[in-house]
Amino acid sequence: MDARTFLFRFLLPVFALVSVGLIPQRAAADQPVIVFAAASLKDALDEAAKAFRASGGVETRISYAGSLALARQLEQGAPADLFISADFETMDYAASKKAINPASRFNLLQNRLVLVAAKSSRIDILPLTADALTQALGGGRLTTGEVKSVPVGRYAQAALQKLGLWSTIEPRLAMTDNVRAALAFVTRGEAPLGIVYATDAAADPGVKVVAPFPADSHPPIIYPLALTAGTKNPAAPKLLAFLRSNAGRAVFEKHGFMVLE
Repeated sequence: MDARTFLFRFLLPVFALVSVGLIPQRAAADQPVIVFAAASLKDALDEAAKAFRASGGVETRISYAGSLALARQLEQGAPADLFISADFETMDYAASKKAINPASRFNLLQNRLVLVAAKSSRIDILPLTADALTQALGGGRLTTGEVKSVPVGRYAQAALQKLGLWSTIEPRLAMTDNVRAALAFVTRGEAPLGIVYATDAAADPGVKVVAPFPADSHPPIIYPLALTAGTKNPAAPKLLAFLRSNAGRAVFEKHGFMVLE
């Protein structure tokens, strides 16, 4: 029997059965949920994804980066099912580009802004004054996210301006494309000080908090979540519901986030 005869006699009937559903294809519900998430969520969201899987959910694949960079990828058609940003502004941008499902949007978490130094630093408590910061920086720089595009950088700029420190610190900034990169600069000793989120500081044993920023010195640090406009994955709303559940809440609170619902 030649190859062509084999194909028609044996394989085509199988393909026909698949097409009419008598032999099931891989269930759509088994498809992994693809999440685009702000870099500061990494530790908590990784653990939440494992808990979701253990509870009977599907695999979750998460891409972490700066919020605006992720929103722009969604705008350009990158495949994802959920998007979690670290500020309202970025989620509003995604909504304006019709990259999310606005009906699914809600505010998930809140965070705090802190000033950190390396664990080995002699500084334990640092007043948020121009003289104290200048002395602590010495010949080094203060690192945080890019102030024009990364949420932590925007929050940092707002706080420094409110405290009258912006003109002193702006020339000394070393800006990064996400908060975890800024945190790494401090951990490695490449910058004596950094402005990051409290949860990032708690996740890295190589740094310590030397000053919290007053809550009223910057806009509230809120993490909105939404399904993407293009998702057809039936497991995506289930993951969203899990993140809002008591089990999801417990994971985020364990990592220092304030859960808003």
